[in-house]
Amino acid sequence: MRRIEIYDTTLRDGAQSEGISFSLQDKLLLTKRLDSHGFDYIEGGYPASNDKDAEYFQRLATEGLSTSRLCAFGMTRRKGGKAEEDEGLAALLKAGTSVVTLVGKASAFQAKEVLRTSLEENLRMIAESVDFIRRHGRQVIFDAEHCFDGWKADRQYTLKTLQAAAEAGAKMVVLCDTNGGSLPEEIAEITRTIVERVPVPVGIHCHNDCGLAVANTLAAVDAGATQVQGTINGFGERCGNADLIAVIANLALKKKGYEVLSPEAISHLTELSRYVYEMVNMNFPPRQPFVGRSAFAHKGGMHVSGLARVSASYEHIDPQLVGNERRILVSELSGRSNIVALTTKHNLQHDKKLMDKILAKVVAKERAGYQFEAAEGSFDLLVKQCAGTFRPHFERLHYRVNIESKSDGRIMTEATVKLRIGDTIRHEVAEGDGPVNALDAAMRKALNGSFPALRDMQLVDYKVRVINSEAGTAAGVRVMIESRDDHDVWGTVGVSENIIEASWIALVDSFEYKLCKEEERQPTREEEASKRREAPEAAGV
Repeated sequence: MRRIEIYDTTLRDGAQSEGISFSLQDKLLLTKRLDSHGFDYIEGGYPASNDKDAEYFQRLATEGLSTSRLCAFGMTRRKGGKAEEDEGLAALLKAGTSVVTLVGKASAFQAKEVLRTSLEENLRMIAESVDFIRRHGRQVIFDAEHCFDGWKADRQYTLKTLQAAAEAGAKMVVLCDTNGGSLPEEIAEITRTIVERVPVPVGIHCHNDCGLAVANTLAAVDAGATQVQGTINGFGERCGNADLIAVIANLALKKKGYEVLSPEAISHLTELSRYVYEMVNMNFPPRQPFVGRSAFAHKGGMHVSGLARVSASYEHIDPQLVGNERRILVSELSGRSNIVALTTKHNLQHDKKLMDKILAKVVAKERAGYQFEAAEGSFDLLVKQCAGTFRPHFERLHYRVNIESKSDGRIMTEATVKLRIGDTIRHEVAEGDGPVNALDAAMRKALNGSFPALRDMQLVDYKVRVINSEAGTAAGVRVMIESRDDHDVWGTVGVSENIIEASWIALVDSFEYKLCKEEERQPTREEEASKRREAPEAAGV
């Protein structure tokens, strides 16, 4: 079987999509999630473009990845300059990644009209930049921008750009349909020719301006491409990039003779897709192929009758293969499979009664507006509650938030909380920049004395989503809170028609999850006793 590498550029190309912005914490979380699914390459961004991307690479230089290779993205050197003096290339080296992706013009038209340079200088820019990065011990992937349009206009020059990159030491050249205007048969023919004439492996990078990015990507793979670049859910500039969710599913489940990721990773595609939508605060498109809520939804009559006999009668694959589910619309079974996947991580699948109880609880909460894909902290607490192992660390008695607008335009926010910790009642008040910040501050004042571990916990993100917009100002809202400490990052969720109450629910879950984690890290009494018994022996040694 031919191995097809999966190269994710959600954090760079996907971030160029209108309405999408990743925080530093978002980028780190998504990188870890992609790494856990075994993606071959993760493109983190352009380290010379902003401080956020620079810090992202600094953080990952110390934390590292388990399976994926992190890529820094940048451009070839500036025209008329030297690679050794180019600030952009220096930033790529400073990012410390073992792989660098360089983009350069593979089109004579683009070199002359956009770069405003000679064709010879463009070739030198490509070759010298690739050679410079390679000589510093980094692996280079060359993204040939406007490759297909350039080939159609002047194939000889486009071929020269690819050969220049290969001869300078690029590990791979990636053919980019940058304007997204090519058809599958064009992609296949051009890719096949280039594979035969370039001495290094070839990849494919398609945009979706004609709605053909996935089809074009698959055509390129059939023509010999061994790496596919794209984004989760097809995010990207204009009409987006090739949707890696659909590309991976098709390669793994439809195409014969290709190896991609792993069966376990494929079974989590629905969870991954929805995780990213939740991260960027977007609704899940119900009709998204493979992973949408409607992808395997059936509404009565002949279809349901056929499914009752043979599931393949109206489904092209078993939905569970991608972590999705069949839905008979009259019974509203939505949202279970991705939660089952999360539950499996807790090794509870052997306890069927407990599993049924958790699923029933999740379904009830999802009907009320909850989503757990990006709220694993709240989900873990729900599992503990269903299993009977959750013991609250404090009891919520009362809270109040007061917001006052001053005549000078200042807004004062004050929160009061009343909690019971064991036999002690704590009543604290604090000010904040907003209601959530004030509640957080007041809770810390009430809890820090009893739970000092909370001092290393901080809130890093806060998102609000209207659930039933048709209700207008009476609509329910879902609040997602991301928190972190020195060891972990987690999300929690709260739902209410009152945004403060929804925030309070999510905030309390965040504190409880942190305290539960601390308890799990503490050695048990048996472990402590064992250490005490071993201590004299160790001293004797």
